Amino acid sequence: MRIEQEHGRRHPAERLVRVLASFGERMELGTVILLLLLAGSAWAFIELADAVVEGETLAIDRALLLALRSSTDPADPLGPGWLVEMGRDITALGGVAVLVLLILAVSVFMALRRLWHAAGLLLAAVGSGILASTLLKAAFDRTRPDLVPHGSYVSTASFPSGHSMMAAVVYLTLGVLLARVEPDGRVKVFVLGCAVLLTLLVGISRVYLGVHWPTDVLAGWTVGAGWALLFWLIARALQRRGRIETDTGG
Repeated sequence: MRIEQEHGRRHPAERLVRVLASFGERMELGTVILLLLLAGSAWAFIELADAVVEGETLAIDRALLLALRSSTDPADPLGPGWLVEMGRDITALGGVAVLVLLILAVSVFMALRRLWHAAGLLLAAVGSGILASTLLKAAFDRTRPDLVPHGSYVSTASFPSGHSMMAAVVYLTLGVLLARVEPDGRVKVFVLGCAVLLTLLVGISRVYLGVHWPTDVLAGWTVGAGWALLFWLIARALQRRGRIETDTGG
């Protein structure tokens, strides 16, 4: 009788193990990794935002910003004039006008290929990202750097960097969508590498031009990457259910 009772007590645990095992089989390893990265992005932004609000990052922000300026004249960025102009060209890649034109062009291309759901997902990612950036800037209302002259026109709050965030949202999301329909692993790496490089260059250009503190850019990268990861997860879930196109074959 005791053996039967002990055996009976194990049944709930065994059922739980079976449920967890079944759940683990249904959830791909890639999905688990994406969830962990998304949670890490959220945690990193919360910690960074708290440090910025408390003023703990001001010293390193000032040091990094001035490191990109002449030691004798903080108004003069390091490097020749053509490098400053190149910085303006690169920073435009994260501007609203360029990103909107790019997304509209890609969305029309997807529509012509009858990738309606993929186009809708892309527009949802970018539109919600712009809204999130606007709300975060209004919530923190951090002033722009006043140590050096601004090398680009700015009119909004500083934290997080909208250019850095939206560059991450747009280029990483596009990179992921392109990589998912490309069978060649080397091409996948190249596409994602280009997306990451563009995102990094836009953020660096914002600090180089003196319009953002380094922590503004870091926060923009963190939120933007998290946003792209979120919609990557959504795309995977929709594709498994057959509700979004998986290739560009129309």
